[in-house]
Amino acid sequence: MATLPFKDTAIIDREELARRWALAAEPHPQDARGPRLPLLLREFLWPFEILARQFRRAPAFAPARDPQTVMLLPGFGSSAVRMRWMARQLERAGHRTKRWGLGINLGATADRLAQVERRLVALFEREGKPIVLVGWSLGGVIARELAKAHPDKVAKVITLGSPFSGSPRANNGWRAYQAIAGHRVDEPEIETVIAEKPPVETVALWSPRDGVVHPRSACGKPGERDRAIAVRCSHMGMVLTHRAVAAVLTELDRT
Repeated sequence: MATLPFKDTAIIDREELARRWALAAEPHPQDARGPRLPLLLREFLWPFEILARQFRRAPAFAPARDPQTVMLLPGFGSSAVRMRWMARQLERAGHRTKRWGLGINLGATADRLAQVERRLVALFEREGKPIVLVGWSLGGVIARELAKAHPDKVAKVITLGSPFSGSPRANNGWRAYQAIAGHRVDEPEIETVIAEKPPVETVALWSPRDGVVHPRSACGKPGERDRAIAVRCSHMGMVLTHRAVAAVLTELDRT
């Protein structure tokens, strides 16, 4: 096959850029709103969450009663690095944490889901027991889909501020998602019902202070998850605060 001239490639690139810009510029539906602007603006103060930890006495987390192998799935636009502090706290309690292995999460595309699916299967075969999936934001949505596909390989799903219920546009990040992932949030590349509960124990951590995902979307309805637990922190704080870690550790002990 002949190689396209550079100018033709540039035209294709411009066309794709225009398509993604159009996706990001779509009108917001009247029946779906993200958190209020003041809450969204507070999300940009997340570095102070890290600073505040230095001046607060860290709680003494009890050792894990039954140590689990935990795979951490990062949120949209983030990587395992953003969840590293949480991973350390879980490891100090006695659990084993594993990265999802895909670098930055740039969307729940079919290819990315297939890659993380292979990662889960490999971990299960190596560990010899089901894995607990802890997913932050979009990572939680992916974790739920993995559990639907491989319930025998997943011990439990814990979502952290994940938009799995209601309108997929009831958040303040859907425009950025569509521009980067290249598809509409309500038109996933795989056949699925996002709100459908996986056939394993599924716990949703949500926050009334979330500035990115609407609390109702992250909390879910009865039947879409087994339990919902409120954690008073920002969306970014889901992986940065002792409160969130304490809630995750409690759920790991209940696995």
